[in-house]
Amino acid sequence: MEKVALLAGAGHLPVEFAGAARMLGYEVYAVALLPDTDQDLKKAAAHYTEISIAHLDAILTYLKENGITKATMLGKVTKEMLFAGKVMPDARLMQLILSLPDRKDDTIMMMFVRELAKIGVQAFDQTVLIRKLMPHRGVLTKRQPTEDERQDMEFGLTMARELGRLDVGQTVVVKNRAVMALEAIEGTDACIRRGGELARGGAVVVKAAKPQQDNRFDVPAVGLKTLETMVETGASALAIEADKTLLVDRERVIALAEANNITIAAI
Repeated sequence: MEKVALLAGAGHLPVEFAGAARMLGYEVYAVALLPDTDQDLKKAAAHYTEISIAHLDAILTYLKENGITKATMLGKVTKEMLFAGKVMPDARLMQLILSLPDRKDDTIMMMFVRELAKIGVQAFDQTVLIRKLMPHRGVLTKRQPTEDERQDMEFGLTMARELGRLDVGQTVVVKNRAVMALEAIEGTDACIRRGGELARGGAVVVKAAKPQQDNRFDVPAVGLKTLETMVETGASALAIEADKTLLVDRERVIALAEANNITIAAI
């Protein structure tokens, strides 16, 4: 049975991946990188351990000791943890971070990819086993977007792609073709909350892949937490880039959207 390591952040996406990989005959070695990694991962993976995202040496040692040659990185891990001092990098990670030309998402993730390669571990396309989670173009809810919402979705998609091109974030919140909030280091949920409050109801949330998206890491994803935050702020619509965005917990997400008159479209 082929082994694959799953370096798991927050959210349910790592659990979805572990289940899909197991069904295809892979032996999943899951490494929970955060205290709030989904506890269901313990049951979904063949092997499970907890190592802080900041302890790079320990992560690499674990992979080497278990003969891992393939790995994927899934789940939410925001740079805010490092900048806010919520985790303390080990000596290896600190040295690497200080050597980087900048702290952009892709720069940091490529650093991890290079370190994995040094020990013979290949970071592979994280969508290969879960491509079914990427909706094709179309409206996913019973309620169709209004004409105003459609215009906001298209406007937001243009803004989100440009934001991604700059490697700043993947999410924008708009209303009446005006940008309410752009995602940066704070992450998707905080962006939605800030933009939704400024919009005072009726905001449209748009998430898109970067034009230069590397599918080995940071593929855009939305899930139940995204919808819960939209409900909190009275947002009315969600648009995701078709065939490029992962929709996690699809049935529960759509059910919550339907219950709160939120329309969801893959565009």
